[in-house]
Amino acid sequence: MRRGLAIELIPNCSLTPRQAAGFFASLCIVSFAVAGFFVAQGLWPVLPFAGLEMAALGWALGASLKRRRYTQTITVTDREIQVVTRDGKGSRTATFPRHWARVRMVRAPGWLPGRLVIEAHGRTVEVGALLAEDERRGLHARLQRVVGRVSESPRLEAAGSA
Repeated sequence: MRRGLAIELIPNCSLTPRQAAGFFASLCIVSFAVAGFFVAQGLWPVLPFAGLEMAALGWALGASLKRRRYTQTITVTDREIQVVTRDGKGSRTATFPRHWARVRMVRAPGWLPGRLVIEAHGRTVEVGALLAEDERRGLHARLQRVVGRVSESPRLEAAGSA
C-alpha cells in the first residue's frame, strides 16, 4: 500500500555556472570590441552604455544562477501535508493536517500571475512560485485531487493516480 505522495518542484536551469561565465565573457569581448571600434572613431559615449549593458546581463545571469538552488518538495501522507522549501537562505518546512488543509489559487490583479497556496488553521504557504501559470494550474488540480476539500481526505491511491 502506498503511504504517501511526493511532488518535487525544481527549476529548469540549463546553464551551469561555468557555462554562464563563458557565455558572459564571450558577450563582453564582442560588446567591448564593438564599443572600442566606436571609441576609436571618437564616439566615446558608446563605452559607458556597453558597460551598463554588460552589467545588466551579469546581474540577470547571477539571478538566474541563484534560482538554481530553489527547490520545493510537497509530501502528502494520510495524515499531513508537508512543504519543504530550500533556497540559498536555507530550508523551511511547513506542515498542515491533511484533513483540514485547503488548496486554492489566489487571483492576482491585472496581468500578474496567480499564487497557489496551501492553508490550514490560519497558516498559509505558497507553492509552485517558480512554475509557469499553466503548470501552476495543473499542480493546483493535482493537489486538489490528492488533498480534497476541508474535512475530506480522499484515498491517496485513487487521488494520486489521476
